[in-house]
Amino acid sequence: MVKYNFMKPLNKQIKFIWDFRGPDAKSIAAHHCIHLKEYAEKEGLSQDLVNDEAINEYHHIAFLIVDEANMIQHRDALKPHRGQIYSPQK
Repeated sequence: MVKYNFMKPLNKQIKFIWDFRGPDAKSIAAHHCIHLKEYAEKEGLSQDLVNDEAINEYHHIAFLIVDEANMIQHRDALKPHRGQIYSPQK
């Protein structure tokens, strides 16, 4: 009989991050999101997993969240600056 650990998520998600710094960082991150949404649409990913975020006035990020199972394929295609395990805020 197979035992399941219901406390462990079935598939992890990875947050790909692109950093933009400087006085134009906000507009550059927003523009980068346009291209990430185009990629998500082409690859059949949810565009809801693409967004930008302010770290501070001169540091903004654009990000895309993907399943860990497909992480290498998307990483190689997109070349993010960095990545981290994604855990949604509850």
